[in-house]
Amino acid sequence: MNELKKSIMVSLWFMFLTFPLMVIRVNTIENTVIWRWENMALIGIGSFVLSFVWRWAMRRKEAGDAVAASGEKKSGKLAELANNPALTNSFRAFFLVVFLVTPWLVTTYQTNILISFLLYVVLGLGLNIIVGVAGLLFLGHAAFYAIGAYSYALLNQYFGLGFWVALPLGGVIAALAGIALAFPVLRLRGDYLAIVTLGFGEIVRLVLENWSDLTGGPSGISNIPRPGLFDAKLSVADANIYIYYIVLALAIITIIAVTRLKDSRIGRALQALREDEIACEAMGIDRVGVKVMAFGLGTAWAGFAGVIFAAKTTFINPASFTFFESAIILSIVVLGGMGSNLGVILGSAFLVLLPEYLRAFSEYRMILFASAMVLMMVFRPQGLIPAKGRSYTVDDPELNAANGGRI
Repeated sequence: MNELKKSIMVSLWFMFLTFPLMVIRVNTIENTVIWRWENMALIGIGSFVLSFVWRWAMRRKEAGDAVAASGEKKSGKLAELANNPALTNSFRAFFLVVFLVTPWLVTTYQTNILISFLLYVVLGLGLNIIVGVAGLLFLGHAAFYAIGAYSYALLNQYFGLGFWVALPLGGVIAALAGIALAFPVLRLRGDYLAIVTLGFGEIVRLVLENWSDLTGGPSGISNIPRPGLFDAKLSVADANIYIYYIVLALAIITIIAVTRLKDSRIGRALQALREDEIACEAMGIDRVGVKVMAFGLGTAWAGFAGVIFAAKTTFINPASFTFFESAIILSIVVLGGMGSNLGVILGSAFLVLLPEYLRAFSEYRMILFASAMVLMMVFRPQGLIPAKGRSYTVDDPELNAANGGRI
């Protein structure tokens, strides 16, 4: 009953605050006042419902936090479904079929949106190796995205190399740049590492803007060729579909590679580095080698994505690789859940697809988007899909009694 009273007071307060703006309308031409009482009713009902739902959600969150603090593990239906291999494989097969047939059922504009979504999936998964798996705060991912894009553009312009030759070279060049950046920052962590990587991203952008003789400066590089298909001449729509399947294949390869990496010896070393750098080194893990490997592996995928981006747009300039791009990619990783591959995919959908499909609500799109972000930070601060830790069974009777035999 007390919660109901609070919600009623909130709705009355909002009706009072919005009364001059939403109810009273003055017609200066006819010198009349229009009273829009229906707006007041809508505001009252809406604020009452939102306040009541918010309080209910906060109570649920507090109850969940209390259960987590007590150490009880409660597996819901979603967790049970996720642990069902047959069902999981069926969902994977279904979504694969959907993505394979989608470009033939939608417009060229929709295909371009899906290409951008898949590119951000690749970028997010690459950054997830550095931020989510290795635990290194990295704010310069757009620089390596730019290195991959300019590698293809310059190799084609000066040496005549095609897309398929430039694609692996772009990844290798970006990885070498990542390794070169790793050595000076080996002793840095946290905010200091973030500042250095942010500075590196700005250095790359400024070099691309000012080295006009090589990169074209702010004017960029145009007429970058799209990937060819056995010397066949493709229309713009067909070329977009072809690029869509290329980036889809790259996204699938990236998902498989990053998943295998996390479960490999290298992935375990990266996760050990994330948890405790001193203990990691004390256990005999080469801290320098692991950090360099994390930078090289994470930035390589940004290089691959940059090559495909240059081929898709046929024009690039430094304005496409600002800090905002790095912030978006980092937001995808954090929002989806650091260390979680599925979370990165959902985060990409949330930050790339959702704003596009909210264009129907163009006047309120940013309000809806910001509200969704605030709700996520309040109710899911660990991300949409938190990364799962692996547990191991032990034979110690004391541990079995205390922890159920799991560590």
